[in-house]
Formats: sequence, C-alpha cells, structure tokens
Amino acid sequence: MKRYVALLRGININGKNKVPMAELKALFESLSFENVRTVLNSGNVLFSCGETDTQTLTAQIAQAVKERFGFEVPVFVIEQGALEDILRHAPAWWGTEDKAVYDNLIFILPPATTAEVYEALGEPKAGLEQAQAYQNAVFWSFSRKDYKKTNWWSKTASLPIGQKLTIRTAGTLRKLV
Repeated sequence: MKRYVALLRGININGKNKVPMAELKALFESLSFENVRTVLNSGNVLFSCGETDTQTLTAQIAQAVKERFGFEVPVFVIEQGALEDILRHAPAWWGTEDKAVYDNLIFILPPATTAEVYEALGEPKAGLEQAQAYQNAVFWSFSRKDYKKTNWWSKTASLPIGQKLTIRTAGTLRKLV
C-alpha cells in the first residue's frame, strides 16, 4: 500500500465550500482508503491505498466530493514520497524561519504546466518575491508586508490560471510529511 496526500482546492475558505473534516475523513474511508487523517481545516488528507495511479485517485475523490457535498473542487493527489522529494529540492531561501517572508508551494493541477503558470503570472517581482519550479510545483516566497505589491499575489486568485493551482504554506507541508 502506498501513502498519498490529497489537496482539495478551495474548501473552507472564507465560509465557502464548507466541509467538516470529520465528514471529509469519513468520505475518504467510504472509498476504502485506509489510515485516513485530515490535517488542518483546509482540505489536506493523508491516506493509504493499493491504487497506484494518481489520476484515477484524483478523479475518484473529485467525484465523491461532488456527490457527497454538492460542489466541485479541484483535487491534487501526490504520493507522499514524491512530496518529500519535492521538499528536499526546496531552494535555500524557501521555508526558513524568517517571519517577514511567507513561503508557499504552488502545486500545478494536471494538465496545466509550469510554462503555463509562468506565462500567465509573469516574472516574480525582484526584491519582493522569488519563485523556483521543481517538477509539478513552484516554490514561491514573498514579503509579508509588501504582498500586495508582488506580481503573483493577486494573479494566483484572479486569473484563470488560479483555477489550475492549489497552494499550501511551508508549515502545512511540513505537517503533511
């Protein structure tokens, strides 16, 4: 059995797409997943199963969420070892203890690509934000006090490319691995 992380985009954000974590856990267990555990209240689920195709798992989870909760959310599934590999390749500037900097990891939902993300968002604004891609993710850090001046902040939420991403903080990712 493999261990996976499912990231559900856009649940329990500003009162929208409310999903109690106990109900989300029960949903995953109803899919015959084992060792199910939710992390925080924002759609992060750890689980084990025998299926090895993440696209199959993604489709299965997305359909179950739609049927159970009545709305669609993008789902990103990654094998826990693959997530650990991504984090091992974090740039030195990402995930530090610097409280003035906000560190995120952007996961790109297939079939979107890193090239599409950079084309849509443009270059990070020098001195305010940094970005570095690795596989299907982009490490992204920015100044907390100047986040509204960054190039990527508003675009990740307002442009169509934002629907093809799910973002987690360094702290959340540490809890997931």
